[in-house]
Amino acid sequence: MKFPSNYNCLNKNEFSLEQFKIIPLRYEDRIKIMQWRNEQIYHLRQNKPLTIENQEKYFTDTISKLYKKKQPDQLLFSFLENNNFVGYGGLVRINWLDKNAEISFIMNTELEKNNFDKYWIKYLELIEELGFNELRLKKIYVYAFDLRPHLYEVLNKGGYFLDARLKSHCKFKNGFKDVVIYSKIKL
Repeated sequence: MKFPSNYNCLNKNEFSLEQFKIIPLRYEDRIKIMQWRNEQIYHLRQNKPLTIENQEKYFTDTISKLYKKKQPDQLLFSFLENNNFVGYGGLVRINWLDKNAEISFIMNTELEKNNFDKYWIKYLELIEELGFNELRLKKIYVYAFDLRPHLYEVLNKGGYFLDARLKSHCKFKNGFKDVVIYSKIKL
């Protein structure tokens, strides 16, 4: 199967800033994505580790079909620095009627310790160009388990605001954690 390389619903499929860019999710990145998701499962809405079989099925049965849809429920991208794959994400849970979407982003686990802020800030700038300028959304937001306070610092720097806190909303280990939602609205 030839994996698609452009979303039919977009006029522009590549967004770049300095040495960074996002391009429609590449099939070749699927194994690294699986590895990173499994390493970072603690903060994802994923209840068990992914397998190669899961990942292949997801890419062929779900992801490949998104490229042809007029209004897909998600648009996923490979995030590159100097053409090296360093993360992936996109806009998910797209609500075309209400013009909002959730931001999704995962970076290479090894880069998180020293480059978390740098990559999140650049990624947010690129995803805002997609969401606000290309798709003409009114609001984009991050839905996060309350586990990574350093994420909120980056979101605040990027002009996002704490939109909601859902108390004891998700089960984590032997207890419950809040969910925080940070949003940005196109004025």
